[in-house]
Amino acid sequence: MAFDGFDFDKEKDFSTWYSEVVKRAELCDLRYNVKGFVVFRPWCVMSFKKMYAAFEKELEASGHRPALFPALVPEENFLKEKEHVEGFAPDLFWVTEVAGNKLGERLAMRPTSETAMYKMYSLWIQGLSDLPLKIYQSCQVWRCETKATRPFIRSREFHWIEAHDVFATMEEAEAQVRTDMETTERVMHLQFGVPFIYFKRPEWDKFPGAVETFGADSLMPDGKTIQQPSTHLLGQNFAKAFDVSFLNSKGEREFGWQTCYGPAISRIYASVISVHGDNKGLVLPFDLAPVQVVVIPVQKKGLEEKIVAKAKAVAASLRGRGFSVECDCSTSTPGFKYNYWELRGVPLRVEVGAREMESGEFVVARRDTGEKEKVKEMELPARLNGLGVAISDNLRLKADAWFAKQLHCASSMEELAKALDKGGFVKVPLCSVKMDGKACAEKIKAETVGDVRGTRFGGKDKPVHSAVCVACGKPADEVVFVARQY
Repeated sequence: MAFDGFDFDKEKDFSTWYSEVVKRAELCDLRYNVKGFVVFRPWCVMSFKKMYAAFEKELEASGHRPALFPALVPEENFLKEKEHVEGFAPDLFWVTEVAGNKLGERLAMRPTSETAMYKMYSLWIQGLSDLPLKIYQSCQVWRCETKATRPFIRSREFHWIEAHDVFATMEEAEAQVRTDMETTERVMHLQFGVPFIYFKRPEWDKFPGAVETFGADSLMPDGKTIQQPSTHLLGQNFAKAFDVSFLNSKGEREFGWQTCYGPAISRIYASVISVHGDNKGLVLPFDLAPVQVVVIPVQKKGLEEKIVAKAKAVAASLRGRGFSVECDCSTSTPGFKYNYWELRGVPLRVEVGAREMESGEFVVARRDTGEKEKVKEMELPARLNGLGVAISDNLRLKADAWFAKQLHCASSMEELAKALDKGGFVKVPLCSVKMDGKACAEKIKAETVGDVRGTRFGGKDKPVHSAVCVACGKPADEVVFVARQY
């Protein structure tokens, strides 16, 4: 066990804090010798598995079933949907040779799986009885990102879940989009404690091939936005390209109505560690922590063996009650151990020393607040459960309060630039979110380095009667949110 201290200020220098917590908490290793690819280490992958499980449980509860599709996609599949291939072509990794022989047709490493899955959907769907079809897969995708890569936030290989659904009617597809949004709320916000706003993306920022795109955007501590789960209303665009059709009640052939939804686990993890972390390191929600409880023996000369034995017995008892527990019996000092496990975000610490053995009460310390209390041994499991819930709730409420302060307004380009310098989302009037508004979005980007994220889904943000577009000065039809993004 090695630990050389952690002393970085998240508020003053988030970039350094982020890099150091990723390295020192041993979340990933950047030294893999392929540019843009990293190795995720056990401490983060244990959380990944819990995050996957939370989303998968929600998806299966809403009727989705798991599957696994090949990572390689024939080039001919991409060519079937014009907008899709144009949108993803610059980012594709191609396999062109096998066993020293050139392939007759290039194979793409999937950047997303529409073109792989819908080829099969056309074979599986024949009639109304085959609908709705709701399938998800937990997998990796590959995109040759040209922007600077950063662990979890942006890389060329990322880990996610993608759900792809087919319905008999447009109304059912639209309802699924709302269900996807509710899934993001229940999992990413209520369970993981990451606040967000769901935006309807402008026409120029839709998923290639989609009719409409909706994206959940959260914020990082430096005020920049990070895109989280998106859900896409695909309409019949891909169904027509891949002949995903069925016989309707009239015996007529009809194309299906489709949606897709993609929570990126690796990117959500970036928000979890960034939003909740502090100047001691990680602070993790109870249900996401690889280790929920660490038991620390506090030694006293002459009682070393008895104290260690008791600490191990306490850890074993808690493990038997379903907690994820580590007993740190190393020879390091208690203070060193406290710092080590605090850096890794372990939610609760139980201290076992001579006084605790004598009194039958153990000191329990919370990672989120630093508060300590004494708990009787028989009451320990129930109290730790209660504290676990309290920690997760506290992290969510604290994040929500911070997030609410990051929403600003501006009515001119000058005001917008000043507001963006503070960080967060800025509401501004815009002439249009249709394609004719793209030039104004590009002007905003050029002058403020801010991106138009879209209009708030289900919101009541309407421009006042006299409002004019911040970019062109024409009457404003929309209120959009602008932010600087990763």
